Formats: sequence, structure tokens, C-alpha cells
Amino acid sequence: MCGNNMSAPLPAIVPAARKATAAVIFLHGLGDTGHGWAEALAGIRTPHVKYICPHAPVMPVSLNMNMHMPSWFNIVGLSPDAAEDEPGIKRAAENIKALIDQEVKNGIPSHRIVLGGFSQGGALSLYTALTTHQELAGVVALSSWLPLRSSFAQPSSVVANKDVAVLQCHGEADPLVPLVFGSLTVEKLKTLINPGNITFKTYPRMQHTSCPQEMIDIQEFIEKRLPPID
Repeated sequence: MCGNNMSAPLPAIVPAARKATAAVIFLHGLGDTGHGWAEALAGIRTPHVKYICPHAPVMPVSLNMNMHMPSWFNIVGLSPDAAEDEPGIKRAAENIKALIDQEVKNGIPSHRIVLGGFSQGGALSLYTALTTHQELAGVVALSSWLPLRSSFAQPSSVVANKDVAVLQCHGEADPLVPLVFGSLTVEKLKTLINPGNITFKTYPRMQHTSCPQEMIDIQEFIEKRLPPID
């Protein structure tokens, strides 16, 4: 997974147009790969930013009748009280933290890295940001939710990213991850990190997908959080 072992495919990467001084790590949704989001991010690229879109491992997913598909962790159901794959979520987060560590070794400090994702990938990006010791530049969570939310009982459970900037986006007509999931997630995040750093944008008629205005909002967030330094 994420290029951390020999059997996993390497991430889809959009290299910086010049020397990379910052990075975006973006996690795709259930059943997808990193290629589609790499292409989308290439359309809003910033010259000094490297975009890394890893591929989730293939595993059986309970929600989809145990069919094997790319998934960061198992999903049992999409209702608020559904059981969650706690070991799988924690294992996936550790893999993403290792990917961040690899970029730090490559010369990009963690505070110059934005972590983001769509749907299940956005959920994992939120959980990883709240549990890592790595200080991040920002988090982008699209059409997603906060996994294992009951494990974040108080602000002290967040170590390095109490002041991280978060851009959360959601389609108002999302039939798979309803808008209320996004709204509840924002309210939970406000109890854990600086509420003034959380931006929640919704898009009329948008379903479980993205739209041009959302991509513009993502581009503006990345450019603000990862300004050029040379």
C-alpha cells in the first residue's frame, strides 16, 4: 500500500513543474484508484507543489457484499451507528503517516504537506490528521466523515494539528454520504481543533462527486496553505 511494500503499485504522481517545496497527498474513494484524482489535481496544479495520489489495497468490503475492491479499510455500513473497522482504519492511518514520513525524508517538511481525500479517502485523511504527531499544512475532506469519532472524546486527543486548517466540502444532494454526515463532522471537528480554521462549503445539486467550483475552492486552499518559498 502507498508504495510501502513491493507488491503494491506506486502512487500516481503529478510532479512539480519546478523544484518541489510542498506536497499534496490525496486519497481516493472506495473502489477507485489514485489515477483519476491525479488527473483532476493536474488541472489545478501549483508549480512548486508535488501531488501524490496513492492507491488503496484491494480487499473484501462488507458494504458491497464482500466484493474485492480498492479500499483503505473495510466499511460495514454507512449509517451513523454502523460498526467500524477500527483495526483497519488505524492500520491505514499508519500507512499514510509513513507516506508523509517518506516525503519528509525527501526534503519536504510535514508543515508543507496538505493531506486530503474524497469520501473514504477524506475520512482517512481526517482521522490521520487528528492522530498523527506530524504537523500538517492543511486537510481537505471531500464528501466524507470522521471515522471512530467517539475515540476523540476531548481536544487533548489531538496532538500536533490543533490549529490545522481544514477545508471540508460536500454536495447538498449526496445520496451515498448525506450532507448531514458532513455537518455533524464539522461540529465534531470544532470541538477538537481551532474552529476558526475550519471552512465548510456545500454545493447545490452536487451528488457524490466533485464539481468545477469545488476544484477552484481546493486550488485556492492549497495555494493559501502552501505558498511559494523561493
